[in-house]
Amino acid sequence: MKRTVIPIGPFHPIQEEPEFFQLTVEGETVVDVDVRLSCNHRGIERLCQDLTYDQIPFLLARICGICSASHPMAFCQACEDLCGVETPPRGLYLRSIICELERIHSHLLWVGLAGHFIGYNTVFMWAWKYREPVLELLERLIGNRNNYENFCVGGCRRDIPQEKLPEITEVMDEVQGNVEMLTKAVLDDPILKVRLGGIGILTYEQARQWCATGPTTRGSGVDIDVRRDEPYAAYNLLDWQVHVQPAGDVFAKTVVRLLEVLEAVKIIRQCVDQIEPGEIRAEVREMPQGEGIGHAEAPRGETFHYVCSDGTNYPIRYKVRAPTYVNLPSFKSSVIGQELADAMLTVAAMDPCYSCTERVAVVRNRRHSKKEILDQRTLMKLSWEKTERIRKNI
Repeated sequence: MKRTVIPIGPFHPIQEEPEFFQLTVEGETVVDVDVRLSCNHRGIERLCQDLTYDQIPFLLARICGICSASHPMAFCQACEDLCGVETPPRGLYLRSIICELERIHSHLLWVGLAGHFIGYNTVFMWAWKYREPVLELLERLIGNRNNYENFCVGGCRRDIPQEKLPEITEVMDEVQGNVEMLTKAVLDDPILKVRLGGIGILTYEQARQWCATGPTTRGSGVDIDVRRDEPYAAYNLLDWQVHVQPAGDVFAKTVVRLLEVLEAVKIIRQCVDQIEPGEIRAEVREMPQGEGIGHAEAPRGETFHYVCSDGTNYPIRYKVRAPTYVNLPSFKSSVIGQELADAMLTVAAMDPCYSCTERVAVVRNRRHSKKEILDQRTLMKLSWEKTERIRKNI
């Protein structure tokens, strides 16, 4: 059968950000795929080298609006690893509360979008309605629905007053009832099972081969979670479990995320019950020379941060490895053999954040014999010239 190449992206209605997938199909079946990352680059790693350690978390919160606690969390832990500082117990519990509230609203956002992508807008409206009280709670507790900016090296910047803790419990009661109903509706719906079951399968072996992380790999039966395997914040002081599903399809990933929402509610309840008055931040006067690493279980999976210090107030090297960067290559295994109509749904099942995958892309001028690396001014000039050529032909 004749093969056809179908480009999806860099701009596509189902993608919030630019990324390019080149699918090769025979009829309606995908037989090969070329995944091309780094269609946008904001230079966050380089910008961090010109910011102090206290300024960097404000920028990292903007790597991804939905993971605006996870990236600062990993960075602060990298710095604490470097300087050997321990966060006070109350600061650990506050970090867990904020991270789990973020996990709830991130997963509910994904469930809603998943319903929208398959034309099941009732699920979309339910999930986003149930997500709203969590965002409002974050605003009341911290001052913002996203980009919380509450983590710093050594602990937290702002405390949550004791009189506000009952508000957290009230919202968790509401969330639990709503999500339990939504989960039951999803599990019992034959249409969802038919539409999501058996598509985009990433097997246990493939998930391990591609080093996938988060719900993407837990939906394939791989039992890993940084919160349990390499405990941070207050997770080792709490009673909770990691949820896995063996099927590896889109439906399994949906179930994992819904169950993780209920588990996050359980974690937050325990934090509210166990947290005690005290300091929320350890004092850090200066950063010594050396290296530090930190990682956290973001809603999409493990995010890994590396800091290298020369003893000044500015890092000399900073590195971020976000979960989407390692999950996207697994798309090559999960989409081949699938129908073309299921391709973008398989991508969406990973809950990709393309802004997290930013890397430097080197652009070379093929018109020159020598391998010249183009600077920004030359790139802008070439872009203007191309725009003029297009304008003349319109």
